[in-house]
Amino acid sequence: MISARTIGAAVSLALVIAAFWGTYQHGRSTMDAEWQAKSAWQANAFQREREAAAVAVIDWQETEQIRRRALEDHLQANDKIHHQELINAQANQARLRDRLATSDLRLSVLLAIPGGGSGVSASATAGGVVHGAARGELDPAAAQRIVAITSDGDEGLKALQACQSYVRALAEASD
Repeated sequence: MISARTIGAAVSLALVIAAFWGTYQHGRSTMDAEWQAKSAWQANAFQREREAAAVAVIDWQETEQIRRRALEDHLQANDKIHHQELINAQANQARLRDRLATSDLRLSVLLAIPGGGSGVSASATAGGVVHGAARGELDPAAAQRIVAITSDGDEGLKALQACQSYVRALAEASD
């Protein structure tokens, strides 16, 4: 049969194994609890970090939207000013063409005649007085064509100024 020593050794071994198993389970449950606590803390920290990043992005978007609206308002005001300047210039050109057509205004040019030619002398007219050099009066149709050419140039310059103003506003907004 089994001796008392063998039974005692088996019981002792069973007690050691039980004690070891209990200690192992207790250590494992403690480590699991610590790991779960650490994991929960990390998850909360990550969530707070994500929320802070989202708030920062939302604030940045609002700031950019305010800047964009201000730029759009500024550009619209500039566009309105340039449009009004163009309309005024066109109205002035139309008045000038009308005055030329009705002979209310005459265009003349300085003549370069070697040896003192026989151009129209300087005299007092509705447009003013030019003293000195001989002048030649332009045909009304030629004067109309000259005014039309200068009108086109003026409109081009106004459009260029509007473009330059637009680019300046964009450059200032991006700084």
